[in-house]
Amino acid sequence: MTKRERLRERIRRSRALAAERKENKRKAREGTITRSSSLKELDVLRPSDTLSEANPYMTSDARNLEKQRQLAIDSLERDVEELSRLSTPSDENAAELERIRDEVGELKREFYTHLGPWQRLLIARHPQRPYTDDFIRLLFENFSEIHGDRGFGDDAALITGMAWFHGKPVMIVGSQKGRDTKQRLVRNFGQAKPEGYRKSLRAMELAAKFRRPIFVFVDTPGAYPGVGAEERGQAEAIAFNLREMSRLAVPIIVTITGEGGSGGALAVAVGDRVFMLENSVYSVISPEGCASIMWRDSSKAETAAEALKITAKDLLAMKLIDEIVPEPEGGAHFDHDASARLLEPYLERSLRELMPLAPERLVEQRYQKFRHMGQFFG
Repeated sequence: MTKRERLRERIRRSRALAAERKENKRKAREGTITRSSSLKELDVLRPSDTLSEANPYMTSDARNLEKQRQLAIDSLERDVEELSRLSTPSDENAAELERIRDEVGELKREFYTHLGPWQRLLIARHPQRPYTDDFIRLLFENFSEIHGDRGFGDDAALITGMAWFHGKPVMIVGSQKGRDTKQRLVRNFGQAKPEGYRKSLRAMELAAKFRRPIFVFVDTPGAYPGVGAEERGQAEAIAFNLREMSRLAVPIIVTITGEGGSGGALAVAVGDRVFMLENSVYSVISPEGCASIMWRDSSKAETAAEALKITAKDLLAMKLIDEIVPEPEGGAHFDHDASARLLEPYLERSLRELMPLAPERLVEQRYQKFRHMGQFFG
């Protein structure tokens, strides 16, 4: 089969898919929806269509359906790229190719709009998501890193340093996981040790001394649980951070960019504003850890993810965070620049609102904010 014939065959298939999707939407409006052969092939049903009303947790069939839908979308995207290479600007099929691209975009938007907690957790852990150093590069100027805790050493799992944001001097604290195996080992997979938390507090106290607002970016599975970390006072370092951050008389603006895992995340996340990227998660324990404790079976992690309410939407509903920051289509890992552009106005607005406040009022508001979290009864 020639390239031209393959092009025409793919266009024919896409036309059939578009016709069936149109018919499916019509039947949905009339209440007579059925799954056609093409829809079965691509599995474009929403996740909610695959769940039993009696059982809110995702079944194995639903999980398989999610994987098939993701594979189908990935396959269509590859087809579109190949079609783009096969066609020319003057090609009579150019309009048809654009229609196919729109169709794939619609499928992709539908998929990412209706993800479950476990799927969002997997996206939050994606190795190509923007990390602290990416946001520093895209949002800030003249960054100067601060190293060491002046007690034991320098923890590469946490980045701290001074920079400029919209013409104002600020302090930055953020988790850093690393892209490849070598970087992850150096960064300890984003799991900070006691010296990391003491370094971050040293930087924040320096910021408070010179009235510099603090921006915090959180993406960590949790504090490092190793023997050495425990010997050097891991729990004490986290507790000390929690107390001291609540007293800092400068604005603290926190963004959960990926994983917000347990006390390791909260140790640098006591802020006046707490934002979450759309596909990030924030939890007292990882779903795998929860499943291991509750059922002695880590394979039940997806069930635990549903029960823990780890997504940004869940946490916003419980008033544990302030706002959800949208991500580019498909997730932040697809476009770091767009992710930074979407986050920037939230940071700028928060800074504008918090900077005029008196230090005493700032501290009192922060105290009241965290004091009233979790009060669902009474």
